Amino acid sequence: MTLAFLGDVPLARVGELRALAATGGVGDDLVVQTPYGDSGQTTFFIASQADWDEHAVDMAREELKVMRRINCREAAIEGVITRHGTLVGPLMAELAGFPELTPYGGGWCGNDVSSTVLTDRHRQIARERTRAMGDRLAAEGYRGYFELDFLADVDTGEMYLGELNPRVTGASSMTNVTAVAYGDMPLFLFHLLEFMDVDYEIDVAELNDRWSQSQAIDSWSQFILKQTDDTIELITHAPTSGIWRLAPDGSIGFVRRDTDWHAVADEREAFYLRIMGPGDYRYRGADLGALVTRGRLQSDDNQLEERCKQWITGMRGQFASTPPAARQPAPASPLDFKMA
Repeated sequence: MTLAFLGDVPLARVGELRALAATGGVGDDLVVQTPYGDSGQTTFFIASQADWDEHAVDMAREELKVMRRINCREAAIEGVITRHGTLVGPLMAELAGFPELTPYGGGWCGNDVSSTVLTDRHRQIARERTRAMGDRLAAEGYRGYFELDFLADVDTGEMYLGELNPRVTGASSMTNVTAVAYGDMPLFLFHLLEFMDVDYEIDVAELNDRWSQSQAIDSWSQFILKQTDDTIELITHAPTSGIWRLAPDGSIGFVRRDTDWHAVADEREAFYLRIMGPGDYRYRGADLGALVTRGRLQSDDNQLEERCKQWITGMRGQFASTPPAARQPAPASPLDFKMA
């Protein structure tokens, strides 16, 4: 359900929000979202007056989407609407809200691609609903790449639509690096074909059936490393893009420069992509870099694997920075375009 604040002042107490939420049968343990912002920055978990007081300023004078909080696994799936029908990629589990990676509760911070992500039923439902959404978008005249986020209710087995992104996303790199992509053709190339003067024929049903088979999906993961401390500092040293290796004692070391993720030999190696480097300012919520490795970084019970924690600690340890100069203007976020 969607609620809206009226006037120039926020509601004073969480009881008023709960009273409004009760009209839609949402309950008392709430997830509240405001319309615009980067992942997690506009999602608030409200179950008490203290929760309300902490986030009231952020929610004031905003239209609010108010939802019942559920015990869920977050998932993502991508598709491409072609002239022949909707192609659907593999289902991915999302890493979200981990304080080791992001300062934002509920904020996206990575993905796992695996044939064992969620249940067979969840994977089937996600694929069916993605095809249905693609067909509906096609009827509206849309074509090309899109992504859906799902919330899989662990207690009931239901799948809820989280959001639709009609574009290439942060998870697209995972979709296009799997065995499906290299066994047939990366999903993104079908997107490009739709905007090229090329005639082609494909059997959409046959491709979707083949891509749904577990043997067609190998296991890859990524995490997005954000600045979690509420400080602003000038970066003087940052890890280099390329292949890194995790030692048995948990330390990491740079191996070589490379751009092909498939050069990652095993789960002890990873490709790191530098986003912020020397001369950049890091600040709370800034994207510092992305790490891609084989295998999974998140367990079936929504916990970071120990290997993942070692990679996070190791990569953070590669950064060095100094306080900004006096009267230095606040840095502009590279994600400001998302706030427009």
